[in-house]
Amino acid sequence: MEFAQGDLLPRAELRGLIGHVRRRLFLLLAIFCIGFIGGYPLSGRIIEALLDSTAYKPDNVEVVILHPMEAVLLRLRIGVQLGSVMSLMFLIGDISWNGSKIFAEAKRVSYVRSGRFAGLLVITIVSFMLATIGALYSHEVLVPFLLDYLSEDASSANLSSTWQLRSWIGFISGLYFASIVGFQVPLLTWILLGNGVISVDSLKRNRGIVWFIGMAFGAFLSPPDPLSMFLVAGPVLILLELVLILHIVTARS
Repeated sequence: MEFAQGDLLPRAELRGLIGHVRRRLFLLLAIFCIGFIGGYPLSGRIIEALLDSTAYKPDNVEVVILHPMEAVLLRLRIGVQLGSVMSLMFLIGDISWNGSKIFAEAKRVSYVRSGRFAGLLVITIVSFMLATIGALYSHEVLVPFLLDYLSEDASSANLSSTWQLRSWIGFISGLYFASIVGFQVPLLTWILLGNGVISVDSLKRNRGIVWFIGMAFGAFLSPPDPLSMFLVAGPVLILLELVLILHIVTARS
C-alpha cells in the first residue's frame, strides 16, 4: 500500500476509489438525470413558496427580477443540486456495499465478501436522516440567521435592501445544498474508517488541514465573519469529531 507520511487517503486506495467512480459514471449520471428531471418541476413550487413566505424575506427587503430568464435558471440550478444530492447518496451506499472489494483490489489483497444488506439498509437510513437534519438545520438556524444578518448589515449602513430573485433564492438553495451534502461527510468518513482506508491517526495528524478546508468552505458560502463561517462549517466538523470518538470507542470494545 502506498501511504506517504501525512497522507489522509493512501494513494493506492484513492486510485481504486477513482477507478470505481469511473466505472459507475454512467449509473451516477442516470441517477443525476432522474433527480434533475424530477427537481425541475418541483423547483417551481419551491420558488413560489419562498415568494409567498415571510420567513425568509425580512420586512424591509424588496425582491426584484432583473432578467426574464431568472426563474428558468433558478429551476435549472435547483434541479442540478437535487440530482447531485441523489448521486452522492447513491455513491455512499455503493461504497458501503462494495468498499471491501474496491480497496482490497486497490491494495492487491484478497477480500472476504461484499457488504451485507442489513448494513446497506442502515447506511441508507442514516444517510437520509443526516440529509434531513442538514435541511432542518438550514431551515431553522442557518438561512434565517444569515438573511437577517445581511438585511441588518445593509440597514445599519442606511442602504435600501433590494435583493435579486436569482441571488436570493440561489443563496437559500445553496445553503440547503451545502448543509445536506456536508452532513454526509461524517457518514462517508465512518465508511472509510470501517474499511481501513483512513485511520484515526491520519485524521488526527491532518486535523488542522481538515478544519481549514471546512472553514474555507464555510467562508465561501457565507458572509466572511467568524460566526457565519462556523455556522456553515461548524456542525460538520463537530460531527467528524464525534465520528472519531465513536470509532475509537467501538474499536476498543
